[in-house]
Amino acid sequence: MNAPMRSYTGVERAAVLMMLVGEEEAAAILQKLDPEEVRQLGKAMFAVAEVGEDQVGDVLDDFVGRARDRNSIGFDPKPIIENVMNRALGQEKADSVLARITPPEAACQIDLLDWMEAGEIATMIEKEHPQIAAVVIANLDPAIAGQVLELLPETIQPDILHRVARLGPITPEAVETLRTMLANRTGHAGKSAGVTLGGTREAAKILSGARKTTEQRVMPKLFKMDRDVAKAIEEALFVFENLLDMDDKNLGTLIRNIDSDVLTRALKGVDESIRSRFLGCMSARAADGIRDEMEARGPMKLSEVLEAQKIIIQQARALAKDGTIMMGAGDDDYV
Repeated sequence: MNAPMRSYTGVERAAVLMMLVGEEEAAAILQKLDPEEVRQLGKAMFAVAEVGEDQVGDVLDDFVGRARDRNSIGFDPKPIIENVMNRALGQEKADSVLARITPPEAACQIDLLDWMEAGEIATMIEKEHPQIAAVVIANLDPAIAGQVLELLPETIQPDILHRVARLGPITPEAVETLRTMLANRTGHAGKSAGVTLGGTREAAKILSGARKTTEQRVMPKLFKMDRDVAKAIEEALFVFENLLDMDDKNLGTLIRNIDSDVLTRALKGVDESIRSRFLGCMSARAADGIRDEMEARGPMKLSEVLEAQKIIIQQARALAKDGTIMMGAGDDDYV
């Protein structure tokens, strides 16, 4: 009796297809993927090397079925538009037009950083000027950026995070410095353009990607360095939805310390799932009263909702500071 066919995951099915196409086609596909997707797909290609004929057929049937269900195909239009403009107008005029019509991008386009490990990046920028290090970190995915920040000397971490929070327009010369630094290690460089990076929200995301102990060490020093920036980062670190990380007991204690008018305004602007979690920590009578009040008030300005949520966050921090409630769990506790 034949053994049952193995059930392949989505990435393994993609790997089978990659093994079936030619090397040139496979390489072209890989060029369109993110670094982590390349790693996962490459690993899966080794795992499915011994795939049988029946399993290949199953994967192909699944692919054809999915393809028929698609009603659109996404692609990057930029190369096509650039080629058309260059042919129609010439390089100089095309560059002028594209500079005005191309949507702004959020990153420095230093995509080589995506292919480097956190330790390699930290080693690369450790002895660079803190402003260069800040630009590099701001260009990374927040989770990776947090790891890089942790690996840098503790003495420079607050300064670099402060610079990330204060970043804005980055000159083409600064971007060129980064590209040159990478080119020395990879043999690849590209055309540079000015970009805008950083900000307190970006700094908060980076700090969130690091361990809690890093935040607890860096934030007090940052408050001494620049209280306004530190406060803005602190506010961005914790948003209203983070209150859901508390268990029902602590959340219920917080709610009992919040004025019903403030709670009504705060819950007016959240998803029903979040609203239900809050109301679920109240008595049925109190919850019904909040729902009735929200319905009676009708539309409400977003600024009023955000202000009410800010009041609740501040109260939560105060209660956590005096030990009345505990925010978060495990390594993410707020005390």
